[in-house]
Amino acid sequence: MIKMIADTKFFIGIDVSKPCFDVSLMSVISYVKQPLESARFDNTASGIKQFEKWLKAHKVTFGEDSLVVIENTGIYHRLIWAFCSKKHLPLHIGNAAHIKWSFGIARGKNDKIDSIRLCKYGFKESDGLKATAALDPQLLHLKDFISTRTKLLKHKSSLGVSIRELGNVNEKSHQKVVEKALKDAIQGVTRSIKNIEDQIKKIISENQDFKRNHGFLLSIPGLGHVTAVYLIGCTANFAGRPSGKELACYAGVAPFQHSSGISIKGKTKVHKMANKELKRLLHMCALSLIQHNQEFKIYYNRKKDEGKHSMSILNAVRNKIALRIAAVIKNQTPYHDKYNMVA
Repeated sequence: MIKMIADTKFFIGIDVSKPCFDVSLMSVISYVKQPLESARFDNTASGIKQFEKWLKAHKVTFGEDSLVVIENTGIYHRLIWAFCSKKHLPLHIGNAAHIKWSFGIARGKNDKIDSIRLCKYGFKESDGLKATAALDPQLLHLKDFISTRTKLLKHKSSLGVSIRELGNVNEKSHQKVVEKALKDAIQGVTRSIKNIEDQIKKIISENQDFKRNHGFLLSIPGLGHVTAVYLIGCTANFAGRPSGKELACYAGVAPFQHSSGISIKGKTKVHKMANKELKRLLHMCALSLIQHNQEFKIYYNRKKDEGKHSMSILNAVRNKIALRIAAVIKNQTPYHDKYNMVA
């Protein structure tokens, strides 16, 4: 946890975009908030140097007395993240939707206003904010490879669909020419995917922390290499040590009640906010389990006989997988299948 207002003297909100970033600074001296200072810098290496000079000109300390708050922008905040890691400047990379909703009803919007709101959010919420782990180059490389692999797989699938659709309307002679061109492209994409997968395996094998957690994840029935690698990437190798419930919420498989008084009596359901790719991967794991794992096959059939909907049962299985993931990482031990041991 980041230390509280009594110890923190500087709150810095940064709104990041591709070309530039806007900064707002609030100094707290003897528990008294000072007037806000704002500035804009290019989102480049030279812009970061100007930002550092600006902080020093305002006597900002590079340590636990300061707190930087930014929204997760994908790749555009990486230079700032690297700078804060190098300078040991506490940084909180927050969920954009969560931060936005914390503002309440907000009228008007521009980059400077957003940086001011982030600055005030840091001051208001500093008691509960967790500092983001320092930037890990290997983790970023892994995430980039995972993202690129996903894009290439979608592109490969799209090319395959094009071949089939054109085959329904083209003459055979013309279709052969089209198929040759598209198949050459598919082969090229396939080679690229193979190269990327080799790089992913290399990163996992060379990083002992990644390798250890990867092994623990593979011990869970139904969970394969692709899902294990994605989990390491999207959770920063479980840096925040998420609980099973937190991981299930993040993946969008945790059920929530939807009721109020006597007028609203909705069904218990999952929330639409989720990591959709992780949810898809857990769904594939669940499908594999109910087909090939004796424990979950019996569980699925029993719930089906009780009248439960298939998707509701599958979501319960996804939830169980999330709980097991969190458990093996927390305990740092492989999963032991007690059901099969007893059997």
